[in-house]
Amino acid sequence: MTAHAGPRLVTSKKFHRAVSSKAFTLVPVFAFTFLIFAAIPRSTIAADLPRDSEFDYDPPAPGSYALPVVKLAADGALLDANNKAVNLRDLTHGRVTVLSFIYTRCAAPKACPYATGVLGQLHDITANDKTLAKNMRLVSISFDPEYDTPQHLATYSENVREEKSGCEWRFVTAKSRAELEPILVAYDQAVDKKSNPTDPQGPLYHTLRVFLIDREGRIRNIYSSGTLDPRLVLADVKTLLLEGSARSGRTD
Repeated sequence: MTAHAGPRLVTSKKFHRAVSSKAFTLVPVFAFTFLIFAAIPRSTIAADLPRDSEFDYDPPAPGSYALPVVKLAADGALLDANNKAVNLRDLTHGRVTVLSFIYTRCAAPKACPYATGVLGQLHDITANDKTLAKNMRLVSISFDPEYDTPQHLATYSENVREEKSGCEWRFVTAKSRAELEPILVAYDQAVDKKSNPTDPQGPLYHTLRVFLIDREGRIRNIYSSGTLDPRLVLADVKTLLLEGSARSGRTD
């Protein structure tokens, strides 16, 4: 793969998983989110990440290509799962970061549950990879602060982490939608209320956007539902780690 002058686009089919339409009406939204999440294969060895039929290609070898800088990752005031104030900047510097916007009431199979499942796969891998565990960070930002309180996110995070060891994985939100809005605008994350608040797939409309951010706080890739292949994300993370090691002369 060669370097690109602009944001890199990966050609692949849209990811989807077959889910019975009846299932949405048979279980609560929160419970169904975990049913979808649990259905996504979880692997602890990088080489064992499965080739999904919707991502039927060989990902590039880490370090065999360059990832262009898209733009700087924006800062903002947030609350973590312990109800402590945290600046987003502190979660996007120092490590290679995979940042996902979610909300826990989402039950759309190609949206938040899938994104959280991919981050879960990456987290599982780091339990047996000390280099990744030290140099990668996962961040899940909820754009539903009224429902996803710090206490709720703490419970949610315990349920989605299969491995208790591994890299840092932070779950954060904002005090209010007003404080969250500048962050959503900066990351071009569309969110809107649905006309039907009891929609079985969740009350909010949103696009799926997952960001790859380097140690210097620069966005280097943006994944959608059609490009969020965990094998590709892992290759991209390792590419950035190799890039940083080459500049500093580090081997870890």
